[in-house]
Amino acid sequence: MFLDKIVACKRQEVAALKTSLSLRDAEQQISQLAACLGFERALAEGSRRRHMGLIAEVKKASPSKGLIRPDFHPVSLAESYVRAGADCISVLTDVDFFQGSNDYLKAVRQAVQVPLLRKDFTIDELQIYEARLIGADAILLIAAILTTEQMKRFLALSRELGLDALVEVHDQAELDRALELDTKLIGINNRNLHSFATDLKTTEQLILHIPKGITIVSESGISSQSDMAYLESVGAHAVLIGEYFMRQSIVEQAVHDLMGPMSPSEAKL
Repeated sequence: MFLDKIVACKRQEVAALKTSLSLRDAEQQISQLAACLGFERALAEGSRRRHMGLIAEVKKASPSKGLIRPDFHPVSLAESYVRAGADCISVLTDVDFFQGSNDYLKAVRQAVQVPLLRKDFTIDELQIYEARLIGADAILLIAAILTTEQMKRFLALSRELGLDALVEVHDQAELDRALELDTKLIGINNRNLHSFATDLKTTEQLILHIPKGITIVSESGISSQSDMAYLESVGAHAVLIGEYFMRQSIVEQAVHDLMGPMSPSEAKL
């Protein structure tokens, strides 16, 4: 199984991380860092740069699609996203399955001043410390690979370190567990991580069961204005889009074409 392979690989990565980064050193280094940018706040109503919020993803490859963008320059891509009005940026840091890198996130952090999501598979507390150290403002918590207790612990730790967390679900059982958490940010992944099948109706089906006051992000399979109109009509507040933008030659224009114009006040920023 795909997820089983990833988790097994992450366990090896965590074991190696524990030999190179001690908890004491991590805490000391984090105490010297500036406060995180507000990832959750940037996507909340009244803060988004368009009616629908955008987490734009810097993504070189994926296990299901292989190499997506051969001409891959994470900093210039991130800068294009900022010019196009992205509210937040997601950066893949998984090496073995997505050809990502911590160095990509570090470089993007130095170049832009919008909140950054570390897109990876979090299975251990030390990864959360690592995320804070490399410049992330938020982490991803995937319900499919975590117990409810793990999600509670990881969410509490992320907040203690100043990070936000995007809690990702794909089905009703995962959503029920996510709603046990004190979270204000839920991502609905339209892609089944076991079969890779993608269906935007996943967002419509799950969104009915999410109470008001939670910002809802629809993820995966979004590639047209009609997709955007549909997701807005069913109540999504924001989208996370990577592959579609990565396949376009002019990324900045692709964002404008898909998302529509920013408000006049935001366009001047």
